[in-house]
Amino acid sequence: MLTSTLMISCGMFMELKKKLDTLKDFFHGKKVIVAFSGGADSTLLALIAKNEAKDSLAVTVDNGVMPPEFMKNAQEIAQKIGINHLLIQENFLDDLNFRTNPPNRCYICRKKMYQQLEKLLSDYCYDFVVDGTNISDLMEDRPGTLVNIEKNIKTPLVRVGLTSEEVRAILHKWRVNYNPSTTCLATRIPTRKTITPQKINRINYAENFIRNLTGLDVVRVRDDDGVAYIEVGDVDKLQDNVLLDSLNFELKKIGFEKVDQNIGSYADSKKETVVYRPCKSEKNRIILEIELPYQLNILDTCHELESLGEVKCSPEMGIVRLEFDGLSITLFAKGKIVARGLKDQKDGKKLLTLVLPCIRRQR
Repeated sequence: MLTSTLMISCGMFMELKKKLDTLKDFFHGKKVIVAFSGGADSTLLALIAKNEAKDSLAVTVDNGVMPPEFMKNAQEIAQKIGINHLLIQENFLDDLNFRTNPPNRCYICRKKMYQQLEKLLSDYCYDFVVDGTNISDLMEDRPGTLVNIEKNIKTPLVRVGLTSEEVRAILHKWRVNYNPSTTCLATRIPTRKTITPQKINRINYAENFIRNLTGLDVVRVRDDDGVAYIEVGDVDKLQDNVLLDSLNFELKKIGFEKVDQNIGSYADSKKETVVYRPCKSEKNRIILEIELPYQLNILDTCHELESLGEVKCSPEMGIVRLEFDGLSITLFAKGKIVARGLKDQKDGKKLLTLVLPCIRRQR
């Protein structure tokens, strides 16, 4: 388990306090179910729900493709928080739709998980289910977020505009431990390639072996037809020939035919791709550009953006324009967003916290 090492400046603290106050108000007096992984986001939600909600229950679904220590850590973190915790077991590999590993695998997984939570919601008269989706997640390719909209799962971190970095900073300040960022082991297998217990088991063994050998928390071993691609949070830990020989030998012994290493760190692949540049037509103003890794449903996005300002929508051309507060924002069906007239990067971040929750992605 990790505790964030991020520091909070005085200005950042005041801004975060406002967001946290809004978050506490959201939970106050409610009966809520928290979709709980023990990661940073759901840990923050569980902590606030425990302190502010009328009744709260953290629920973790063991889908059969999660690392065993993931479940153990989730239980320990829930116990430390003091929130009631329920562990539900269902092997998703029994579902052919999931096992065949289609491009929308994460959507299928999230839908199956939240069907379990929906049943609890109905049976025990809770007000709603919340999950830990945050603003930063909306800039990543996460098909599972479609389920949140379909099933009316609340996303309070998005609602108050909290990013991944801010969540970790809060937990650091409060000295709260959480699981390192993790995903189910099925994500290590390229889509359209069947997920099998054999693959899941060797991925799990390989990742644990590397963690034990290096002391690293964040380790990914991707399995592409028997080729192991290793990604870690700190590549310097693997720059040792004896260690690499040991890895190569051990991973081949469990069925991998070849072992490769991604020379970039796992964190590098998660960095946000927001670009700021000077605005030629307006002095002392800047332009924001971002390429989202998914396509937009322009018509649905237009409807959502109407809550912010004046919207001009052209589904045929795949473009929507939004005008508000003297800003001009253009969104394209392929995922590009361009905003003009910003004062500074802080202005840009505030804009994204307003616009990103309104975006609806294509299926």
